[in-house]
Amino acid sequence: MNLVGITINHKTAPIELREALHLSKDEILELIPVLKKESLSEGFILSTCNRTEIFGFPKDGKLNYQQIQNSLLDFKPIKNIKPENFDKFFSCSAVKHIFAVSAGIDSLIIGDSQILGQLKDAFEVSEDMNFTDPILKRIFDTTIKVGKRAIRETEIGEGAVSVSYAAVQVVEKIFANISMKNALVIGAGETGELAAVHLRDKGVTDITVTNRTLDRAEKLAEKIHGKVVHFNDFKNHLYEYDIIVSATSSDTFIINKDDIKAVMKKRRGSPICIMDIAIPRDVDPSVKNIDNVFYNDIDSLNFIVEENLRKRKDEIPKVNNIILDEMVGFFGWYNTLEVVPVIKSVRNFFDDIANDELTKLRNKVSNEDYIKVEEMTKRLLGRLLHNPTIKLRELAETGVNAQDTVNHTLIVKELFGLENPNDKNGSNKIEE
Repeated sequence: MNLVGITINHKTAPIELREALHLSKDEILELIPVLKKESLSEGFILSTCNRTEIFGFPKDGKLNYQQIQNSLLDFKPIKNIKPENFDKFFSCSAVKHIFAVSAGIDSLIIGDSQILGQLKDAFEVSEDMNFTDPILKRIFDTTIKVGKRAIRETEIGEGAVSVSYAAVQVVEKIFANISMKNALVIGAGETGELAAVHLRDKGVTDITVTNRTLDRAEKLAEKIHGKVVHFNDFKNHLYEYDIIVSATSSDTFIINKDDIKAVMKKRRGSPICIMDIAIPRDVDPSVKNIDNVFYNDIDSLNFIVEENLRKRKDEIPKVNNIILDEMVGFFGWYNTLEVVPVIKSVRNFFDDIANDELTKLRNKVSNEDYIKVEEMTKRLLGRLLHNPTIKLRELAETGVNAQDTVNHTLIVKELFGLENPNDKNGSNKIEE
């Protein structure tokens, strides 16, 4: 199978090159017709923040990785790109790579669940652009199946692997019913936004955002359906919140121990959870010595992240077993594409012989005897061909090496002279 592919990703290139070759959906829609014209009959393009990949079947059947690469670089010219910034795949390795991507084990963050949705989107674009065929469609379906099995049958996606998510998971352990609590997110940058989104996704509906730049706070608040408090005034409201997540870029503490002492006095000892996920820290770590204050900083949260990443890495062998299982199934199906026409030719070969002999007998016996002989002939052919048919299918379905299947079918064709099975004056005739 001449499926080929190229990828530039977090393993092969720095972020500057990956960003330069990132393709928007509109750009993908523009590039697909170019690929169809220049190099590929069918294929798909996947482009995320960490990878841009093009896979497909060459128009002329020739394996020309450079032509695909040139199409991409002509479409998006960049400087300082090197051959080693691209990985190249063919046939089995191409299918295995696509499956590994869908399962999240080829991602920058192992177990990344977003990639499966991104692959689905890439496949849908190809289908919409008539850039697929039945074989590629089968690859698509099996790829999605691999991703779903990895999620369902392993723990490759379990546990927090970002500090923002780890912070929210810790909060869940402190408060039995997090949805009944309210939260303040200090800082509307990427880390603060992730924390706010995770809190919302976990059921916290009362979220307030504060940020030095009011406009950014308002945009984040709108995104999570939250509220805004002015940065100059947020300390006056600290006591109102059960959960405080701080992620600013301040060089010094923005919350000190006296601030929290005052907060706890107003809260009359009601527990408060403080997650300081800023570097450097936003909150004086000595607040953890105050009763009913549950404090975590980025060091303790990073420990959780590293532990969860280790657990995910331990799941990789299980995911690889799923990939191998689905590869055997896929290539078993693919190999039968070569076998089915041969099986049909063998059956036609024997049917032709049977019909020739029955024709000779037709006028030599009674109609009743002819019918009996005809029925016996059909049963005899069915029994003779049953085992070879089953075995030929099994040989195809149980191997991932398509060449083995080709070899088997060539032997069968040679044995029965099936290179030109329709030539009834040729090898299909037997000597009397």
